[in-house]
Amino acid sequence: MKKTKLYISTLLLLLLMVGCKVTFSLNGSSIDYTKVKSISIEKFPIRSAYVWSPMEGMFYTSLSDAYANKTKLQVLQRNGDLHLSGEITEYSQLNKSISSDGFSAQTQLKMTVNVRFTNNTHHPEDFEKTFSATAEYDSSQQLNAVQEELVQQMINDIVDQIFNATVANW
Repeated sequence: MKKTKLYISTLLLLLLMVGCKVTFSLNGSSIDYTKVKSISIEKFPIRSAYVWSPMEGMFYTSLSDAYANKTKLQVLQRNGDLHLSGEITEYSQLNKSISSDGFSAQTQLKMTVNVRFTNNTHHPEDFEKTFSATAEYDSSQQLNAVQEELVQQMINDIVDQIFNATVANW
């Protein structure tokens, strides 16, 4: 009787293990690679009143690298199964706080990007959204001394937001 119970328990355990499928991804993406094989990414031109020209190239490179490094998608310039386009709509600075002497103590940079996403394999997932990020620096510093580092921080934040909205399906 004990051998029969042990045999049945083992058989049930094996069936359970064979019948269950656990999948996970270390990069957070949830892409069906049987349907989606590529993503096309257009350049995002700067359409804001204040312009720092290296930002456009930095943004495109970071966005393309995110999909190339975190997914198995082929990054194309056009005709991808997924498609990203848009523009950088805001790059601005704002005095964030005032010191006791009445001058600005902190300055905040803000970057906003309008994104159009098209999933050519499943159009109900298409969207147009705005993504923003901010970074602060001490007003005693010159913007040109910290600009590249802060812009890259904001770009990384926005790229993460776009990645999560398009392929992570959180």
